[in-house]
Amino acid sequence: MSQAGGHQASTGVATGEISPKLGYAATLLIAALWMVPFLWMLVAAFNPQSIGAGMASLVPSYLPTLANFREAWVSADFPRYGLNTTIISLGILAVQIVTITLAGYAFARLEFPGRTLCFYLFLLQLMLAPVVLIVPNLTTIAKLGLYDTLLGVMAPYFASAFGTFLMRQAFRAIPRELEDAALIDGANVWQRIGFIYLPLAKPSLVAFSIVSVTAHWNEFLWPLMVINSPDLRPLTVGLASFTRGAEGAQAWGVIAAGTLLVSAPLLIAFALFQRAFVNSFVSSGIK
Repeated sequence: MSQAGGHQASTGVATGEISPKLGYAATLLIAALWMVPFLWMLVAAFNPQSIGAGMASLVPSYLPTLANFREAWVSADFPRYGLNTTIISLGILAVQIVTITLAGYAFARLEFPGRTLCFYLFLLQLMLAPVVLIVPNLTTIAKLGLYDTLLGVMAPYFASAFGTFLMRQAFRAIPRELEDAALIDGANVWQRIGFIYLPLAKPSLVAFSIVSVTAHWNEFLWPLMVINSPDLRPLTVGLASFTRGAEGAQAWGVIAAGTLLVSAPLLIAFALFQRAFVNSFVSSGIK
């Protein structure tokens, strides 16, 4: 028994634990499997149409071409789709920043009857699948006269239970003495939020902004239900319409090129601000 225990201690790995090398190897394997479809799409997008995307390999032996991107660009109104998606994503985020800040401050610092109960009821939204709310949201949007408008796409997301929870936790971590000092100096509630709470909660705001913009940039089902006009389609709905037409001609390289055009803004933003993204999530405590 003592010899086995000494051997276990000498190896430095307890029974049932995974060594760091095995953990790294498993991580690299999962990352490689996740990257294979993306790499194939990247190769197919630059694949000459005469070869065909179905014959594309991850290590091409031909000269890459931009013909697929040119055909995809002229086949769909991607600039219009991109503008609509930008308006939707940034418009939702702008309103959410206001609502989650005020709601987070109220739940973190204001005392009122039933505060805890209201907060828990508010968090029940996190337990609801978005697809469950499509019918009631669509009915409400139609009654408000917002059907087939960009505002109709944005309206259901103006409040965020996740954002409220995140800001509440960030505000609760800020020492109350700072607010008390500002109150003694005559600062009103808006000044206390703007000059004390928001600057100190910046990592949480950045983390939430990344999650919000990414989610609504990739949103498909809800805009598909609300938007009928072709000139109001966001990128995801426009890409789906473009893909249906390209599938008939089996133009897989063009489809891959269109998909890259849609995902390129987020990929470029992540490549440029990767360190800021990671630091914001670490600082905010999001796992």
